Amino acid sequence: MTQEILDVPREAAGERLDRYLARALALPVERVRGLIEGRRVRIRGKACAIQRRLFGGERIELERPPPASSGFAVGPSLAVLYDDEDCLVVAKPAGLPVEPAGPASPSAVGAASRLGRFDVDGRAVPGLPHRLDRDTSGALLLARHDRALAALRGSFQAGAIEKEYLALVAGAPPDQGALDTPYGRDPADPRRFTTRVASARRARLSFSVERRLPGAAWLRVVLDTGRTHQIRVQLAEAGFPVLGDAVYGVSSEVIARQALHADRLAFPRPGDGARVEVRAPLPEDLARAMEALARSG
Repeated sequence: MTQEILDVPREAAGERLDRYLARALALPVERVRGLIEGRRVRIRGKACAIQRRLFGGERIELERPPPASSGFAVGPSLAVLYDDEDCLVVAKPAGLPVEPAGPASPSAVGAASRLGRFDVDGRAVPGLPHRLDRDTSGALLLARHDRALAALRGSFQAGAIEKEYLALVAGAPPDQGALDTPYGRDPADPRRFTTRVASARRARLSFSVERRLPGAAWLRVVLDTGRTHQIRVQLAEAGFPVLGDAVYGVSSEVIARQALHADRLAFPRPGDGARVEVRAPLPEDLARAMEALARSG
């Protein structure tokens, strides 16, 4: 069992115990009620009722059972780019999905689950404040517990997390550019996304050319929003498709997967708000692809 002590602030006076704990612990109310009904929540040594109203100033004693095993396949070893008691950043290789397709399928979540202790929603698995596409490599941020996950998701929603990608694209984009477009599912194929729809949702990014190559360019892309497939869709529909992207981009002889890499993450550390900056090493296949293009010229 994990023992926790929470001192109730005076401003919580009048709040119901279950709702206060759900907010303080970043847990679903149903899970908190299960702990209370299981007599794992005590004030002054006595078990509490779910509907108890707080006075403010109480000390709550809480017991939490150990997290349940995920049952996920462990998967490959992952390089650790950053690690603390709240979160972890790993270098996800291309071809590895973030979440498993089934219990025996390898995934980044399964592989990371052996890198220290996790307790998210009662399971010994990392929490996901964001995701990367299966064939995108690079920095993946994971939470170790519920409160860290809630804090990191809040930081993403508040725009307090910086995300930069590197992309190898076809064509000759301008030295710098910005895209601000509608964004939604493609009416012709709901598995795809497009900017060519009437939608209240917006997608925003900016880019700059880091290297020009014969028929291609190496871009640094800064995301302002985090839409599914966003970089791939917006660049393709702006006329600069990602090389190797079988869905939105163009095939390429120099790389067998989408040439997209999550290069840099900067985020406020959940524990104290200190700024953390992490960079993921460039994979060999992307470095080889650029040199092959350079030689072709």
